[in-house]
Amino acid sequence: MADVTMIYCRPCGHEKRAKDAAAALRQHLALEAALVPAGGGIFQVKVGDSIVASRSKGHFPGTDEIVAAVTSAWH
Repeated sequence: MADVTMIYCRPCGHEKRAKDAAAALRQHLALEAALVPAGGGIFQVKVGDSIVASRSKGHFPGTDEIVAAVTSAWH
């Protein structure tokens, strides 16, 4: 099984979103995501080396979207 990592911009205030998404992954999929603080506005969810969800211009992935993306990456 590949590791799940969430890289988030701490200065931008994305930490709460990352923690909420990690809690949802724990609840729905019984897995732990590593939270990695960064800068530069980043918010990425990775399964192994693959980015499965990320912040892009005009879009921020919601918790349900992140859970669905991680679920799809497992299968």
